[in-house]
Amino acid sequence: MEHIKSKIRTIPHFPKKGIMFRDITTLLKDSEGYNQMIELLVDRYKNLDIDFVAGIESRGFITGSVLAHRLGVGFIPIRKPGKLPAETVSEEYELEYGKDKIEVHKDAIKQGNKILLADDLIATAGTGVAAANLIQKLGGEIVECSFIVELPDLKGREKLEKKGLKVFSLFQFEGD
Repeated sequence: MEHIKSKIRTIPHFPKKGIMFRDITTLLKDSEGYNQMIELLVDRYKNLDIDFVAGIESRGFITGSVLAHRLGVGFIPIRKPGKLPAETVSEEYELEYGKDKIEVHKDAIKQGNKILLADDLIATAGTGVAAANLIQKLGGEIVECSFIVELPDLKGREKLEKKGLKVFSLFQFEGD
């Protein structure tokens, strides 16, 4: 596990002063670390009843689609506005300065589908909560919210758990 975590680089003051950005691109380009990370996730989810993995744009696509493939289930992209060609449903969420929105195809999820929600990082959980709301609006049942990196100081896990959702992260980076 430490080998994998050591491949995640920290970039100080990105995208603005005071932020310690946890960059998974260095892990993704390390074939051994990337494969080990995927194996850990497959082992966690292979015996659960999951119909689809839903990945949040954009880094949630990277692990979510590979995980879906390895689990033998479909993949559902949750995207920024205007990127999906068919009819969508959307959910707005708060940013530090303003609002943003994510969308999913209206026909992507049916009542009772069991969904694993995947993204690279959980900080404040703005996009995670919005994605969970979208899935639930369409009748999906969230098996778990899965992240590679968690920043526990920002309390995103608590927001998702308050909604009654299970949360899993491979690594936590505390402080800064």
